[in-house]
Amino acid sequence: MINITEVAETNAMIEKENLDVRTITMGINLFDCIDGDLDKLCKNIYDKIRSKAGRLVEVGEHISKSYGIPVVNKRISVTPIATVGAAACKTPADYVKIAKTLDEAAGSIGVNLIGGYSAIISKGMTDKEVIFLDSIPEALAVTTRLCSSVNVGSTKTGINMDAVRKMGEIVKLTSERSYGTESLGCAKLVVFCNAPDDNPFMAGAFHGMTEGEAVINVGVSGPGVVKAALESVRGESFEVLCETIKKTAFKITRVGQLVAREAARQLNVPFGIVDLSLAPTPAVGDSVADILKEIGLEHPGAPGTTAALALLNDQVKKGGVMASSYVGGLSGAFIPVSEDRGMIEAVNAGALTLEKLEAMTCVCSVGLDMIAIPG
Repeated sequence: MINITEVAETNAMIEKENLDVRTITMGINLFDCIDGDLDKLCKNIYDKIRSKAGRLVEVGEHISKSYGIPVVNKRISVTPIATVGAAACKTPADYVKIAKTLDEAAGSIGVNLIGGYSAIISKGMTDKEVIFLDSIPEALAVTTRLCSSVNVGSTKTGINMDAVRKMGEIVKLTSERSYGTESLGCAKLVVFCNAPDDNPFMAGAFHGMTEGEAVINVGVSGPGVVKAALESVRGESFEVLCETIKKTAFKITRVGQLVAREAARQLNVPFGIVDLSLAPTPAVGDSVADILKEIGLEHPGAPGTTAALALLNDQVKKGGVMASSYVGGLSGAFIPVSEDRGMIEAVNAGALTLEKLEAMTCVCSVGLDMIAIPG
């Protein structure tokens, strides 16, 4: 039974502590769009995205107004295009035409971003996948909503070092090709290991090979909520600290599941997963770095940072699993340097270095993320 105290807590999370549903992402399978004729393929893709996700933005806004829960982004992910386009694409320019089609479809619906301009090459690369990789810099330069991701390794197969070398070149070319927009192309490109099939967060979202016809996945975030909860138990034991993070993650996940189920019902699409990821923004009070400081660090990057981040990630995952049987995606803490006010302060203080960030990536959900490199 829900009591008035719990209602007040949830309201405070939304109004004062930056709790939000960061994204409702609809995954769409494009295998039935495949055609050897490029023009037919593009038409099939455009029509299917329009038919499946045409009401996504409308439904997201309706849920936000009905429940008073901010739904920040409405997004789409599709089957990896390297595979979908293989039969029709002979050159990088052919893949770029598909990229433009995806961008046009996303724009016509009104979603923020569309992901799935992707390749899964953790063990090897086909000739068509190499052509696809060569198309990424141009595709991201000529589109506005398109996001790209490439999976170059997995725990089972190891790391495809040829793909790693290739992607190093692609990242640099993407930066150069989108120079006129402050190299924004790189902010829409992710290089993964162990990429999940059901990730709702961009730029790494794609509709995995194991997924069904369509699915609704929701990403929920609340670094400010966790920080506020930890402030209330400052000075207590580590056991109390861990329990507080778990209980807070539980509450956040339940909010995400409520929104996900309602979106799935209204769109008549199966509910997939809730991804509870502490994804910071530059807003005051919405920082993962501030959580680490509340745990006891002087600055992120100081001795103990990796252990504190591992503890946070572990308790967030446990709290999420307690709340829902459908926790998936990345579900953990993000450490994007240029999107987290506390991380920026740590860099300016000289406490956070690239080497320390590399160590931190070993225990969190993402790797080196949103780091501006002069050049």
